[in-house]
Amino acid sequence: MTSMTLGSGATAIDLKHVKVFYSDKLAVDDVSIPIYKNKITAFIGPSGCGKSTVLRAINRMNDLIPGARVEGEINYHGKNLYGKEVDPVEVRRRIGMVFQKPNPFPKSIYDNVAYGPRLLGVTDKRTLDEIVERSIKGSFLWDEVKGDLKKSGLALSGGQQQRLCIARTIAIEPDVILMDEPCSALDPIATQAIEELMKELVKSYTIVIVTHNMQQAQRVSDFTAFYSIRKAEETGGQERRWGVLGEFAPTEQLFSNPKSEETERYIRGEFG
Repeated sequence: MTSMTLGSGATAIDLKHVKVFYSDKLAVDDVSIPIYKNKITAFIGPSGCGKSTVLRAINRMNDLIPGARVEGEINYHGKNLYGKEVDPVEVRRRIGMVFQKPNPFPKSIYDNVAYGPRLLGVTDKRTLDEIVERSIKGSFLWDEVKGDLKKSGLALSGGQQQRLCIARTIAIEPDVILMDEPCSALDPIATQAIEELMKELVKSYTIVIVTHNMQQAQRVSDFTAFYSIRKAEETGGQERRWGVLGEFAPTEQLFSNPKSEETERYIRGEFG
């Protein structure tokens, strides 16, 4: 993967007929969408529709789940991320992730942000200082913590912890940032801060966000993918459920003029 070169096109990631399985159980079926460079793409849909599963497939986080496998292609600047020669650790460096619950390490603010660069071999203190300051400024946290970088990251508020986790992510200079419901554990003021931060970050990064909050998707995203659930009854009366891509469109179009009746019903709040 070290030979990968960035493409000049507008698409950063291209999912083609992606299916995700957990052992022999189909979790998500046949997802084909582009993820556009320097845009925010939102994944919405009811619980269990597979939106987080697809998100985690993009940076191979599902590899960490025993029995999980992905079929189809996820192409990153033209290279299939599931090719045999691709290093999943390098994938996760290029495609960073921010989780639902803020998860700072039990270390100082400084050491949280310096952790990734140190793993990548950065040892010079001046260089680390520059990376830490740039990353914390980039996550709009600098003014609040600059006088106390030795303070534990765990001592920060929930919203500050999430911005610290974003600083930790951008410290290793990824190309894409995945966010799995980054505001679900936060209060409205912290949520607004994260949303404003996303609007700034997208100038430098490609962002994909999973959200249960349709208003949030409307506020921050350029494109939206709506996922839904399909069901089938198996022998013995057991029900089999899997996720599907219902619709993908520019956000304004999807919310104002959805092509699918199912999308329209979800947006109206008839199921979820």
